[in-house]
Amino acid sequence: MRILVYPHSMSLGGSQLNALELAAAVQDLGHEVVVFAQDGPLVCRCASLGLEVLPAPEPRRRPSPAVVNALLHRIDRVGMDVLHGYEWPPALECVLASRLRPATPAVATVLSMAVAPFIPRQVPLLVGTRQIAAAETAFGRSTVGLMEPPVDLALNRPGLQVGQDAFRARWSIQPSVPTVVLVTRLAQELKLEGILNAMDTAAALSAMVPLQLVIVGDGPAEEEVARHAGLINRSTGRRTVILTGALDDPRPAYAVADIALGMGGSALRAMAFGAPLIVQGEKGYWKLLSEDSLPEFLWQGWYGVGSAPGRGHDLGAILGPLLIDPSLRTRLGTFALSTVQEHFSLTQAARTQIRFYEEALARPAGQTGYDDAAAGARFLHHTAARYARRMVGRAADEDFNAHPVAGREDAAPSPVAG
Repeated sequence: MRILVYPHSMSLGGSQLNALELAAAVQDLGHEVVVFAQDGPLVCRCASLGLEVLPAPEPRRRPSPAVVNALLHRIDRVGMDVLHGYEWPPALECVLASRLRPATPAVATVLSMAVAPFIPRQVPLLVGTRQIAAAETAFGRSTVGLMEPPVDLALNRPGLQVGQDAFRARWSIQPSVPTVVLVTRLAQELKLEGILNAMDTAAALSAMVPLQLVIVGDGPAEEEVARHAGLINRSTGRRTVILTGALDDPRPAYAVADIALGMGGSALRAMAFGAPLIVQGEKGYWKLLSEDSLPEFLWQGWYGVGSAPGRGHDLGAILGPLLIDPSLRTRLGTFALSTVQEHFSLTQAARTQIRFYEEALARPAGQTGYDDAAAGARFLHHTAARYARRMVGRAADEDFNAHPVAGREDAAPSPVAG
């Protein structure tokens, strides 16, 4: 098959890293894959993975007519079997191109914590958690599959030399001091509350036990994060919080972690390096990965919603024992690694992805007019509501991460939890 993969961004982030690593794994299984993307730091990652990059126009608005025209040009020039958009803007642009070239179906993957309702219901959809899959099936989507964020265990594993010594030297990270690592996008939605909470917790614990919190990433909230880190370091009198900014390859950070904080694909990559994991969520949610908590994460994903924003003492109660007990860190890190090996293999995910493409190609072309019109109406409603929020200064930068399925009152609970 000839497959075009279109990530929503080429900045550092879990969805786009998953898109690229999975595309490379599909290519390794004998298919022709091209990455269609705007410029960004992860273009270099494509080169290391052996992926061709087709430059995409910079969109002025979404969905973008210029992007759709570029997709049509690619189909007409060399032929493509499948268009695969990650997150809602690329998904809609792939759908629009597919509607004009019906022999080339579009599929979508959404790894955000909720799915845009204006992606047409007939578009084959992959989501990242079982809970979201259940919600989208209940919404009436015709084809919903599960694609839990996979990890390339050849490139992410304990003992692999990925430049961790140079990373330690560059950022003056002391090997003798327990290192807590958080690789994340510095975004207002979903992330910022937990980042600030982690820094406050590190400051409180540093009075009792030495530690260094390393935060890797950039984003719209980076000025606020840097300001808060500066306050903490001045108050503790040492480099308690170390900000590295974004890294084209964050693996050195995972490799030096004694303890990892995180959510989504970042959490899984930390687990692949054998780090014990504390899962970050919203509204004060922090939970240690263990045999008891694993069923919850397999259902709702590597994320959760608490009941009390800013409850740093919850994180402190989890993090404190890990900092003082190396044997506990080793046991939980071994469990984290075995969990990734059992459930999140990249090769297995690539085979699942190929089957999904094949099923999309085999589906008979149905009537899409009513479905598309209904989706268009939902999009217009979304656009109008977003404009109204902007007028009063309340618009979210990442609107569907701001309203996660796991936080809804009607969200289905884990079948295991009952």
